Amino acid sequence: MEAEKLDWKNLPFGYLKTDYNIRTYYKNGAWGEIEASTSEFIDIHMAATALHYGQQAFEGMKAYRGKDNKTRLFRWEENAKRLNRSAQVLLMPEVPAGHFKEAINLAIKKNARFLPPYESGAALYIRPLLVGTGPEVGVKPAAEYLFIVFVTPVGPLLSAGFIPVDFSITHEFDRAAPLGTGHVKAGGNYAAGLRAMKKAQKEGYASVIFLDAKEKSYIDECGPANFFGIKDNTYITPKSHSILPSITNRSLQDLARQMGMKVEVRPVPVEELETFEEVGACGTAAVISPIGKVEDVDKGKSYNFGDGITPGPVSTRLYESLIGIQNGDLEDSFGWTKILD
Repeated sequence: MEAEKLDWKNLPFGYLKTDYNIRTYYKNGAWGEIEASTSEFIDIHMAATALHYGQQAFEGMKAYRGKDNKTRLFRWEENAKRLNRSAQVLLMPEVPAGHFKEAINLAIKKNARFLPPYESGAALYIRPLLVGTGPEVGVKPAAEYLFIVFVTPVGPLLSAGFIPVDFSITHEFDRAAPLGTGHVKAGGNYAAGLRAMKKAQKEGYASVIFLDAKEKSYIDECGPANFFGIKDNTYITPKSHSILPSITNRSLQDLARQMGMKVEVRPVPVEELETFEEVGACGTAAVISPIGKVEDVDKGKSYNFGDGITPGPVSTRLYESLIGIQNGDLEDSFGWTKILD
């Protein structure tokens, strides 16, 4: 693909072929050398545990080109830690931090021409992926694994950009069991949410809000992202073992504290929606998706936030602060960004 012909300002959030991906294999109890590949395909055994027993985890990250033309990577250490927490839960070997960093950096450098220009609104999305490749018919962990990193230039997750969208609440589907794998970034969690998300989108909503699977009384995940609400100068986000700990959400919490706000991480009853001044979904892909309306069709309730057209002032300030740090436009007092050599 010719990067120079890309319409950077109108990129979808999807896959575009780049030049290289980076791979390393785990065999005989140790990780091998890191290598670059031009193939978009994986040669995998038909009995691989990733295909049969869900031994698979991944991460989502972004690299940004700043006004100074330098490449910035946001909080990669946290992604490395989260991948290894997923590996622990799914009984896969952890990827050493040095291996993770080397693979990420090499993937960015070897695909540098696909790093979107400054102020294009786009970024280089980075997908680290850990899969069980060893063949097993019995239900047990594999003996062999692949860690692969590919990158692709992307625009915003929601094509509408940073404007309020509508969500629905699902009572029909669960994303994850209370003591299951909802707290790690395993592919099965996303597969479990597809029916609810597809139904919501078919009905005209941007995405869906999942409730806790046990009582159906508390807000859990917000589509493939975390939920947050703003009221009384307080940033509130749900606490649940079924929720993936979002690095973006944690960053927004720190920014909220820096702005003089209180932060509460606690169970959030559905009924509390009517008390929020602003609500949104947050994650790596969208950063923040402001929510203008939440509809609970089964309960016959509708919750509206602001005018439904303009993002709320707190969400806007949080969004602009985080994007500013990621792009290098604002001072990074937290030490979150790393400039690639």
